[in-house]
Amino acid sequence: MISQLGNPWWFYVLLGVAAGVLSGVMGVGSGIILVPTLVLFCSFGQKSAQGMSLAVMVPMALVGALRYWKIPNIEMSISVIGLIVCGALIGALVGTELAGRLPNHILRKVFAAVLIIAAVRMFTTSARPKQRGLDNNSVEQKSISSVNNGDIQNESKI
Repeated sequence: MISQLGNPWWFYVLLGVAAGVLSGVMGVGSGIILVPTLVLFCSFGQKSAQGMSLAVMVPMALVGALRYWKIPNIEMSISVIGLIVCGALIGALVGTELAGRLPNHILRKVFAAVLIIAAVRMFTTSARPKQRGLDNNSVEQKSISSVNNGDIQNESKI
């Protein structure tokens, strides 16, 4: 089986390491690196690459999530995770059905467009971090200025 691979076995191991590092550092799915590499350099079809990427993602994501879970200063909400999983399972069923019906060349272009849009949005959007209020709701940071005896004093951000 290994002798039938188009690339040496270690190429796929290194690809997995790159996908794992990228996923762990940035929290992105391995599809960002796996799908283009499997299609462009390993001669797999778009749908095959996407399927293999999803199969790789399951164990990789579990290991990564458990590692993040053990870091004390990282907040992970089980209820938010559970709700997203419910939606993601439904979305995966719909998405795989849709992918099965779309021609490879259309699916490949849609995949590339999504990557480009995401990259441009992340590069150009400056997201302000939000702090948690006493009621655990997100609040934006705002500066408060006060006037005392004609002097303007800037208070710290709340």
